[in-house]
Amino acid sequence: MSASCGTKVRYTLFGESHGVAIGVVIDGLPPGITFNWAEIEREMMRRAPGGALATARQEADKVEVQSGLYNGKTTGAPLCAIIVNSNQRSSDYDLEIPVFRPSHGDYGGWVRFEGCNDPRGGGPFSGRLTAPLTFAGAIAKQLLQAEGIHIGAHLQQIGKIQESRFTIEDCTEETLNKLNRQPLPLLDASLQESMKQAILDAKEEGDSIGGQIEVAAVGVPAGKGDLFFGSVESRLGQVLFAIPAVKGVEFGLGFGITGLKGSQANDSWCKDNEQIRTKTNHNGGLLGGLTTGMPLVCRVAIKPTSSIFLPQETVNAAGETCVLELRGRHDPCIVPRALPVVEAALAIVLWDIL
Repeated sequence: MSASCGTKVRYTLFGESHGVAIGVVIDGLPPGITFNWAEIEREMMRRAPGGALATARQEADKVEVQSGLYNGKTTGAPLCAIIVNSNQRSSDYDLEIPVFRPSHGDYGGWVRFEGCNDPRGGGPFSGRLTAPLTFAGAIAKQLLQAEGIHIGAHLQQIGKIQESRFTIEDCTEETLNKLNRQPLPLLDASLQESMKQAILDAKEEGDSIGGQIEVAAVGVPAGKGDLFFGSVESRLGQVLFAIPAVKGVEFGLGFGITGLKGSQANDSWCKDNEQIRTKTNHNGGLLGGLTTGMPLVCRVAIKPTSSIFLPQETVNAAGETCVLELRGRHDPCIVPRALPVVEAALAIVLWDIL
């Protein structure tokens, strides 16, 4: 079983949704680094639950560093950080015979781990594990910013409501940093209320909706990445698909590029102010598995939250058909809370390939 990723820097997640704590070990940080803890806390709060659009489960998500930090600086030893789970309600999952929730990892986990897995709140399959991932990404973001690399994302789609995709002109440090400060990051602020209402409508119905997140990084130098399985797309895909509920990842125009002719899809090279760049960015800043120096742009598809409050037919571990009526506390749409997690995934991969 692998809960780790990275080569130069190794990240390992641990814990379960309703366990004592969740956390991350970061192995490979250089010594002598100081962190902006106020900024780390802000990143954690972007992902944290709360408010009318999210789950009622309240977690402080306070990070407690156990090792790898001394006198406010990294020591060079593995940095271990935990986040104590303080608002579990495990009684919602007290069943004599486990019931397999539709579109969750319950059945696969029960088979894979021979019935020994922790089923409460999804256990290690839960989106709760994205909290330590966000912490790791917050550190990587600060390290990248010191190198002139900035990351930002927007809600490109909520339910059936879509906004425009990033253009080259949108991909600036100023725009990405501005998006980072918005509760619902959008290029078109006029869509905010309709997106909120779509989430509230799903909540009122006991249902859920999904959406898409578009993320970009600017300032990434050309020539970073590797061949074949070490391509930037391969590395990013591994981490992005590890985020629960992610069902698709595409770079640049993604699947949309298949409807174009080569003359339309090709990103032609030019020289601009003594720098070589491409005139367009249809390939999302990646060619041959390597960065081009253009903005790195990808989109992530998030499925509707699997936990809904409508009755659903399923089976239990005894093979008996039953009707599941969920208890517990669940997000009607996890896309807004997933946005900083997607940014974190991009950040840890970029820091690892520099």
